[in-house]
Parts: sequence; C-alpha cells; structure tokens
Amino acid sequence: MAQLIAAVVVVALAGFALTRTIRIIPQATASIVERFGRYHRTLNAGLNIVVPFIDRIKVEVDLREQVVTFPPQPVITSDNLVVSIDTVIYFQVTDPKAATYEIASFIIAVEQLTVTTLRNVVGGMDLERTLTSREEINTELRGVLDDATGKWGIRVNRVELKAIDPPPSIQDSMEKQMRADRDKRAAILSAEGQKQAAILTAQGERESAVLKARGEAEAVVLRAQADAEAQAMRAKGQADAIAMVFRAIHEGNPDQRLLAYQYLQTLPEIAKGDANKVWIIPSEMGKALENLGGLFAPTKDPA
Repeated sequence: MAQLIAAVVVVALAGFALTRTIRIIPQATASIVERFGRYHRTLNAGLNIVVPFIDRIKVEVDLREQVVTFPPQPVITSDNLVVSIDTVIYFQVTDPKAATYEIASFIIAVEQLTVTTLRNVVGGMDLERTLTSREEINTELRGVLDDATGKWGIRVNRVELKAIDPPPSIQDSMEKQMRADRDKRAAILSAEGQKQAAILTAQGERESAVLKARGEAEAVVLRAQADAEAQAMRAKGQADAIAMVFRAIHEGNPDQRLLAYQYLQTLPEIAKGDANKVWIIPSEMGKALENLGGLFAPTKDPA
C-alpha cells in the first residue's frame, strides 16, 4: 500500500514537473524567464523548455501594435487660451526585456510623456496655428515619443489628435467670424458676377453696334453700287436710244419742218422739270417753225 502511494506521488510530481518544464507561447507574444529572481532569457512563440522550480515566467508581453486612447487634456496655448486635446497613440513593443525592466508601466509612461510633450508643443503655438497645424503637432509628438521610448523597448508608430476643442466662447466667436467671412465672400462673388455681367453686356452691345454699323455701311455701298449700275444702264440705254434715233433720222433724211415738229412734241417733256425756267430755242429751229407754220396756213385761191 505504501509503495502504491509512493508511486502515485512520484507520478504526480513527474506530471507537475513536466507541465512546469514545457511552456507553449502564443503567436505575437513573448515571455520573460527569470532564474533565481534574475533575468534569464526571453521565450518566443512556440514550444519552449524551462527548468521547473528554478526558472519562473515573470510576465507575458504582447508584441502586437497597440492603440491607446488618452482622455482629453487641457492645454494652454501661447495666447493664454485653454484648449482640450484628445490624442491616440499607436505603439509596439520591440524589446520585451527593456519593456519589462526599464520601466515599471510603459502604458502610464507613454500617457504622461504624451501629455507633457503635447503641452510643450502646443504651448508655443497660438490658437489659430494649433487648430490648423495638426500634422505638425503629430510629427513633433511622434519624434519626441519615439526618442524617449526607444530605451524602453517601445516604438511609437503614429500619433493622432482626435479632437482640438477650444472654449465655448471662442467657438462662438469663431463661428461668427466664419459666418461673416462666408457672407463677405458671397458678397464679393456676387459683385464680381454683376461686374462680369455688366462687362459682357457692354461688350455685346459694342460688338452688336459695330456689326450693325458695318452692315449699314455695306448696305450703303451696295445700294450705291446698284444705283451707279442702274444709272450706267439708264445712261447706256438713253445713249443707245439717242443713237438709234439719230441713225433713224439720218437714214430718213428729214427736212427742217420734220425737226420742228419733233421739237414741238418734245417741249412738254422739257417743261415738266421744276428747274426748267428758261428755254433756249436755236435760230435754225425758228426758221423751221416758220416753215412749219407755212404748212398749216390757209391756201389762197388762185382765182
């Protein structure tokens, strides 16, 4: 019976020793092993063997990138205004030994370092620059934190400002200023639009007047050309008619009495003009009229 109990005790001790000897470390995790209270080695992911009752796992360190959100911190700007800034830190443990032994709590250390660095950076800026320089603040914070946390085995990947909230009175003033700026820009744009519209209207009227004048000038030129052509055609027609009449007269060998008769027929046409106040009758025409009068004189009876 005693031998059986002893065997059971030995088996239990062996099983317990085996469980303390074989350690399985999850992926993206590292374990710090101490031997007799001093750092011995770092266990990486996978199956590891340790000496039971001599080696002790002090802590398991998460090697994944971690995101820490800090509560809003009041920060005073260079123009003595208090703004509330909410930050987010993205960091990763690169040296589990340094993160375990170089700092007591790296989360608290990162938070306090972020707050102090943020106050130093924003304290040298006024409110307007603080609100418009997020990227600059992020870069300076990341540089300071990365340098300070390097000896702690931590790498700061990113620093983001979630919100920058000025005091309510300042927010109200900023909203009024932005509203006034928007109204001013709207008025300027409206004035510019009216100005451009007036300029375009004037240009259109000027071009229309120029085109109209050109059209009228071309119309006058065309009318003048048409009148000249018509006068030339009339002159030519009159010349042809006179030539035909002259030719017909010469071919008919007219005497003075016929010419006098034609002149009498032409006199009414000459008298139609308003400017024809004086008539000039050639001397030869007078003799022709005397001969013509002789034709219509009564014939005396020879008896």
